[in-house]
Amino acid sequence: MRVILHPGAHCTDEGRLVKCLLTNADRFLPRGVVIPSPSRYRRLLPTVLNKLEAAEAAEDARDVMCDLLIDEEPDSVERVLLSHENLFCVPKLALSGGRFYRKAERRLETMTRLFDGDQVELFLALRNPASFLPALFHASPFEALVELTGGFDPQHFRWSDLIERIRNTLPDMPITIWCNEDSPLIWAEIIRAMAGLQPNEKITGGFTLLAEIMSQKGMKRFRNYLADHPDIGEEEKRLVMVAFLEEFAIEGALEEELDLPGWTDALVEKLTEIYEHDTIQIARMPGVRFLAP
Repeated sequence: MRVILHPGAHCTDEGRLVKCLLTNADRFLPRGVVIPSPSRYRRLLPTVLNKLEAAEAAEDARDVMCDLLIDEEPDSVERVLLSHENLFCVPKLALSGGRFYRKAERRLETMTRLFDGDQVELFLALRNPASFLPALFHASPFEALVELTGGFDPQHFRWSDLIERIRNTLPDMPITIWCNEDSPLIWAEIIRAMAGLQPNEKITGGFTLLAEIMSQKGMKRFRNYLADHPDIGEEEKRLVMVAFLEEFAIEGALEEELDLPGWTDALVEKLTEIYEHDTIQIARMPGVRFLAP
């Protein structure tokens, strides 16, 4: 069985990914793809992992967890899709120790012990620190950014450090990464990748994020275009999305308000430049599948 784990990052899809997966649950089930309700594991899974970090898993731990997650016969299940943005930690701890999610590799290693004999796969969205840090700050109880960053310069944080740590700890774990900023253009591809579907296979909600940033008029024309071109490929489809967004994007929808003291245009520009170079480095890492438009 493949255990597909989506632990965020924080402040990326805001729960929309798991909602889209659940919308397609009945469509995916005949293919052996199960999407348990988050209510089944949101509290349970962190508690189990906390206990396993200091102890060996019981021989029946995997079977017990499967019984709690899956209603179907285990032998008929090929994939279980789990989404939990606080699996690594809560937002206020996301930058502790001067790293993105300093306990991430330990949590993932514990997951592999819990699901011994299964293939645990990581699916993770990244976000430009220029907007990610302000969003984390507003999601935390802190009154000053320095409390969140632990005194580290915002330019210090690198997503590539997180992915490299995971690769070093779990070299055989498949990793799929994408940039949150690209999600509206590749949303359907993300969902298909998690479910193990082929390109162009039909799903529900593949344009949910696109509809949030494109006018109703633009979405109607876009859908009409797809209906008139049923054999269009994924790469060409994304080019069409971009073309329609240039004309029909909702005013202000593509802009992010970065309301944080000391968050200057120069700092935003520098953080964005670092992020762009960082994602290029991640895309070149062995064992990493990088989804991009």
